[in-house]
Amino acid sequence: MADITEAEAANELMRLAKQIAHHNKLYHAEDAPEISDAEFDALVRRNAELEAQFPHLIREDSPSKVVGHEISASPLSKVTHEVRMMSLDNAFSDEEVEDFVARVRRFLSLDEHEEVAFTAEDKFDGLSCSLRYENGELVLAATRGDGQVGENVTANVRHIADIPQQLSGDKVPEVFEVRGEVYMAKQDFAALNAAQEEAGGKLFANPRNAAAGSLRQKDDSVTARRNLRFWAHGWGAASAVPGDTQMAVMRAIEAWGLPISPELKLCRDVKEMLQHYRSISEGRAGLPYEIDGVVYKVNRLDWQHRLGFVAKAPRWALAHKFPAEKMETTLESIDIQVGRTGKLTPVGRLAPVLVGGVTVTNVTLHNRDEIARLGVRPGDRVVIQRAGDVIPQVVDNLTRDVEREPFVFPDHCPECGSEAVAEEGEVDVRCTGGLICPAQRTERLKHFVSRAALDIDGLGEKTIDQFFALGWLESPADIFRLKDRRDDILALEGWKEKSVDNLLASIEARRQPDAARLLFGLGIRHVGAVTARDLLKYFHELPLLREAAEKARAGDEEAAASLTSIDGIGGAVVEALGDFFHEDHNVAVWEDLLSQLDVPRYEVETLDSPVAGKTVVFTGKLETMSRDEAKAQAERLGAKASGSVSAKTDLLVAGPGAGSKLKKATELGIEVIDEAGWAEIVAAADG
Repeated sequence: MADITEAEAANELMRLAKQIAHHNKLYHAEDAPEISDAEFDALVRRNAELEAQFPHLIREDSPSKVVGHEISASPLSKVTHEVRMMSLDNAFSDEEVEDFVARVRRFLSLDEHEEVAFTAEDKFDGLSCSLRYENGELVLAATRGDGQVGENVTANVRHIADIPQQLSGDKVPEVFEVRGEVYMAKQDFAALNAAQEEAGGKLFANPRNAAAGSLRQKDDSVTARRNLRFWAHGWGAASAVPGDTQMAVMRAIEAWGLPISPELKLCRDVKEMLQHYRSISEGRAGLPYEIDGVVYKVNRLDWQHRLGFVAKAPRWALAHKFPAEKMETTLESIDIQVGRTGKLTPVGRLAPVLVGGVTVTNVTLHNRDEIARLGVRPGDRVVIQRAGDVIPQVVDNLTRDVEREPFVFPDHCPECGSEAVAEEGEVDVRCTGGLICPAQRTERLKHFVSRAALDIDGLGEKTIDQFFALGWLESPADIFRLKDRRDDILALEGWKEKSVDNLLASIEARRQPDAARLLFGLGIRHVGAVTARDLLKYFHELPLLREAAEKARAGDEEAAASLTSIDGIGGAVVEALGDFFHEDHNVAVWEDLLSQLDVPRYEVETLDSPVAGKTVVFTGKLETMSRDEAKAQAERLGAKASGSVSAKTDLLVAGPGAGSKLKKATELGIEVIDEAGWAEIVAAADG
C-alpha cells in the first residue's frame, strides 16, 4: 500500500467496484457465489484499505456504500422496506475494533472516563429477513434485497417453526418489525445435500446458500420440506420501542417468543468485547450452525440515534470477522474480460477448491502488473485466500521458479481487435475502441438498466446481449424505441405476449426517470449513485449540471467552485463531468436520450425544517457534538453541508475560535448562529 500511486489506486478502486458488484449479485440475487466469503471479504477489505489511504478517491458506486443487490429477476413479488435494511462495516483485527470504539467516542464527544457499553453476539451466516407484526400478528416477511426493496416471503416464512405467527405478551407494540437471519443448521444442511444427491438434484455449496435457496421459493411447499430456522438480532419500523437500550429491546423480542442469540452479552469496554470475540471463535467449530464473526452494537439507543448511518451501514455497529482461510490449487488458464470502461481484466480459472465451505473456480488477477508481480502462468500451483467481503485472491505462487513460458498480456482487445494500451501513470490496460467495442457498449447498457440506475425489469444481461447482436440496441435511447419492435421481439424464441408486454411496460414506466438514477446510469467516471444524488440535490436539473460542468472545464472559476462546494465533490468528479460533455459522441448520446424522456426536477424528501434546501457551513470548535455529527444532522434536515463560505451560503454555525469563515460570512451578510441556535433548529425538526 505504501508504494501505490494515486493513479494506481483510482484504477484499482474502479476495478474493485465492478468485481464486488458482480459477486454481490451472484451471492445476494442468485444464491450462486463463484468465490468464498473469505475471498469476497478480501476484495472488500482491499477496497476499504485503498479508500482509507486515498479518501478523496472514494467512488460514489463504492462497495462501501452498497447493500446487497437488486432482486429484479426474482419470481417473488417486491416489498419496499419502511425502514431501510442496512449492512455492517467489517473489522478484521483487534486494532480495528479499538478504532471503532474510539470513533464512537469522538463522534459523540464523550469524556474519556464515560463508559460506552456494547452488546456483542455471534454473526450468523444466513439470509437477512424482516418480519412485520401488526397488533402482534405476523403480516409480512421480506428479504433484505438491496436494502430498500426486498422479496415477499411471507408464505414461506410461515413454515419456519422458530417464527411465531402471533407474538406473546401484553406489551407488544401496534407495529413492530423484527429483523434477523434465516439459516440452516449444519446437520440439516448435510441431510438436504444427501437427499439432493440421491435424487440427482442441485447440491448447495454451503448452509447459507441452502437457506437462501430454500426461502426464496415461489412454491412455499418446497420451503416447508426444508428445516429452516431463525435468530432475531434487531428491529426496523416500530410504533413503539420497548426499551432504551439494545439489550433491553432484544430481551423484549425474546420474551415475545422469538429466538435470539444465546451468545448475546453486554460488554462494558473493548477488553470485554475482544474477550467475548475470542470465546465465540474458540467454540465456533462446535456450534450447530455457521457463523462468520461477532457483531458489536452501541447499547444506548439515544446514542445510536445520534450516531446515525453512513451510506450503507450504521455508525453504531461493527462486524468483527473471523480470519481468512487459505488453500492451494492449480491455475488452469487466464482469461481476459473487457469491462464497460474498456479495462482488460485478467481472470484466473482454477481447478475447483473448497475454501471455507464454498467451491472456488475463479480468481481475479487484477491487472498486467499484478500478473507480473506474482509471476503466474497457466499450470502454476497457487495459494488463494478468502477474507472478509471479497472475491478470491492469489496470495502466493508456489511454482514461480519452475521453467515455463511467461503469460503474455494482450496488446489488442480480445473483443474488437482495437489496440489496448495503458495511459501514462495508469496500470490498467484499456481497449481504445470506445463505442465500437461491443463489450463496452453492452456493459454500459447493462449498467444503464441495472437496479441502482434505471431499474428496468425484464431487460437483463442475456436480453441486452441478444438485442445488441440483432442491432436493436446501440445506445440507451434505443431502449425507449423498443416499443416499435413489439412484433419483432414476439417472434423471438422464448418470448410470449405477456413477457413482451411486461418488458415494454417496464420501459415505459421509466420515461420520467429519477434524475439522479439517470445520471448514474450514464456511467460517467467517478459519478456513482451517491455522487449523482449529491450533484442533483444542488443543481436539481440535468441541464444546469451540464452547464456548470462545461463552464468549469472552460476555466470558469465560479462554476468550478459551485461544483466543489458540494460536500463530497472533488476535482476528479469535476474533471470527469467536463470531459464527458466535451466529447461529441457523449453529447450525442445524452441529447438523443433526453429526447426520449421527460425528466422531472430532482427533489429530496426531508424533515420539515427551516434549513431544508439551504447551504450550511460549520466553523470553529463545536462543544456538544463532533463536526461529523453536525454535518449528518444538516443532511437529515435537508440542508447542504459545505466546507467553505461563498455567496451561496445561507447559514454559518460558528463555535468558539471561528476565524476567516466567520469574517467572510459577516462581510457577505450571511446569517450566523451559535451551536445552541443550531441545536434548537435540530430539536424543533425532530419534534
